[in-house]
Amino acid sequence: MRAALLACLWISVLPPCADAAVQVVVGPTPIQNGEANSAGDITVVNEKLAFALAVGSPVPYGVPRGAIVDVAPVVNGRIGRDCVVFADFIPNNWSAWPNTFQHIEVLERGPKRAVIRTVRDWGKVTITTLYTLESNADSVGIRTTMSNGGAALPDLLSGLTLWPKGGYFFPVPGLAGVVQGKTDGALADRVIAYDENWTVALHAPYADRIADGSMDMYRLHTLAAGESRVFDAWLQVGSSGDLKPIIAAEIARKHLASGIAHGAVTDADGKPIEAPVIVIEKQGKPYAWGLGRRGQYDLKLPAGDYSLYATAKNYSQSARIPVQITAGADLVHDFHDLQAPGSVQWSVTDARSGKPLDARISIAEGQKPLVEFLGRKTFFTELDRKGRVDVPMAPGDYVFAVSAGGGFLSERQKVKLAVVPGRTQSANVSVTPLFDPPARHWYSADLHHHADQAEAVTPPAELARSQLAAGLDLLFVSDHDSTVNHGALQAIADRRGMAFMPSMELSASWGHFNAYPLLPGRKLAIDTGTATIDDIIKEGRRQGAIVVQVNHPYIPYGYFTSVRAGVAPGGFNPTFDLIEINASAPDDDAKVLQTLWDFWNAGNRYYLSAGTDTHDVWRDESGAVRAFAHIDGAVTPGAFAQALKDGHAYVTFGPLVFPSVMFGDELKVKAGERFVLGFDLKSVAGLKQVQLIGGGAALPLKSFPDAPRETHVDFPLSTQHSTWYALVVEDAQGHKAYTDPIWVEAVIFPPPKTLTDPH
Repeated sequence: MRAALLACLWISVLPPCADAAVQVVVGPTPIQNGEANSAGDITVVNEKLAFALAVGSPVPYGVPRGAIVDVAPVVNGRIGRDCVVFADFIPNNWSAWPNTFQHIEVLERGPKRAVIRTVRDWGKVTITTLYTLESNADSVGIRTTMSNGGAALPDLLSGLTLWPKGGYFFPVPGLAGVVQGKTDGALADRVIAYDENWTVALHAPYADRIADGSMDMYRLHTLAAGESRVFDAWLQVGSSGDLKPIIAAEIARKHLASGIAHGAVTDADGKPIEAPVIVIEKQGKPYAWGLGRRGQYDLKLPAGDYSLYATAKNYSQSARIPVQITAGADLVHDFHDLQAPGSVQWSVTDARSGKPLDARISIAEGQKPLVEFLGRKTFFTELDRKGRVDVPMAPGDYVFAVSAGGGFLSERQKVKLAVVPGRTQSANVSVTPLFDPPARHWYSADLHHHADQAEAVTPPAELARSQLAAGLDLLFVSDHDSTVNHGALQAIADRRGMAFMPSMELSASWGHFNAYPLLPGRKLAIDTGTATIDDIIKEGRRQGAIVVQVNHPYIPYGYFTSVRAGVAPGGFNPTFDLIEINASAPDDDAKVLQTLWDFWNAGNRYYLSAGTDTHDVWRDESGAVRAFAHIDGAVTPGAFAQALKDGHAYVTFGPLVFPSVMFGDELKVKAGERFVLGFDLKSVAGLKQVQLIGGGAALPLKSFPDAPRETHVDFPLSTQHSTWYALVVEDAQGHKAYTDPIWVEAVIFPPPKTLTDPH
């Protein structure tokens, strides 16, 4: 309400004439739902866009102040909703520490131009950024200079980032599917966040590397002692999901020859499509798209060879047509074969009992809209109509993947279906659950999961639908520095008769930590942009947390990485409890395990946790990795967290493990005498092998050539010394499970007394 009121007040004072269009306001931002709410924050606005810099307000993820934290389109003098979490210059692949100052100065206040300068330090490097907004411009010019006052710095990854707030993301054209790496093969030097009613594009011509799926646009470079390097970029803002202005900006900035393609778009009956979308492909890859109106479209494109196809919301895609654009070309191409939407009524049930099952339904083969506001690729059955969902869809032939705990508790089902224009069809799917861990008091949760705060895009109800479809036993959320979704998820859990684990991801720039379960009604009481590790762990405990979990510890801004680099404020604090296996950082699993094994060898009882770090349930799968904990009594957040803290748990990407001696417990044995550790193993995909780990060393390996779904293994053992044993289980698809240790205390008993024994 406050943000909307501020927006309305700001609208009333916008200048009426174009030659007095740029203004700077100091104080809480007029951008709707903006995060720059401090008295010292700065908002710059013209006829087409507004952006806000955090001067007093904290920046997400512990990034230093001075960053852009709000961006919105302006239409007819009305400032829209915030579209970004932040857009900022990153000196080296998310590192922002050590950092001691930030200075922000307004150099020009308008009316024709506003210029803001921010200066901050990064170690011995001074980072100066100029933000420039001209009257009637739809782009903010961003020039950042890195000046090195210290020793030479090799192999830096520096550049601008664009982290959207909701909506969708179109990565660098030609690099779809590339999470990080070189920009070789890129068709343009921009990324775009978008929805139906806005676009924000980052043009970054300096970039030769990407990270986080193109949200980070970096250059790999060195910075010699005394050297300065300049990075120029532009942040372009639009008031619809149309990419034509972005293409036009590229043509103008690069002085490219160009031509025009235009024409009509109708359905199969010749009726004009009200809101057609023309998708542009280059070298067989998506390049951009343009929106049409009332059955007509027009595109201005750089000279070159393309293919075009037409589509619309839940409509089929037309046939592709090749188009050669030459300088000054004016080509006419019409599309006449779009088919109207159909719909599918899904019902998913237990094959044994006929009871409805929560399920995830995704398109495995068939039309997947590139422009994501035209139609989803993944759907979930409803909360209040368990096992059912009705979905409008583009006509065509499909193969759907249907999962109810798939990969862990049951097989994924494949369903072939032809969606017919204008018709509603029924799809009834039966799933046979194979395993029932709760029957043996084992319960699972995805212990790193986001809803719709910061850059995450999943509303609480959709998070619940996704986690239920994954077959998880507790609902869980850990939004960045926020508890705002706890109430909604607790209500859903109560409605479903299950437990909800309230958490928060405490997000400093040098490490992220989940604390849980949190007390209801608490809010973050520290600034993660300036907090030390001691402050963060203390805050987690203040909020009632039984456990504090180190998230993705070895990514570039992971806590253990920062400790090793000497940039974690406070250094190493040993009072955390769990270390995460993170699905988004699979290359770090071996590092996490080795670190835990070293801790266990030293007698430190830190234990495993697991989370997917899902931000978008339509793109990533909840519970793809999960933690199973053993609870003898009622399943409550406290009981689950305590079981994790006690080591009564394991993490898994698929295989299930049931031990004869509980993980985390201590087994006393006679030194040198034989004892047996037994395990029941299960896997939907079939079991490949199990490796016993003892004291950090690989011990007997058992292989299963026939890949059984269920088996029992015994490991006969003896030891002269106290030690620990854990398992690494692998299934036939290469998915693994990692267990907490079973502690073994080797006891030396005195020999029995005899008649001749003088003692």
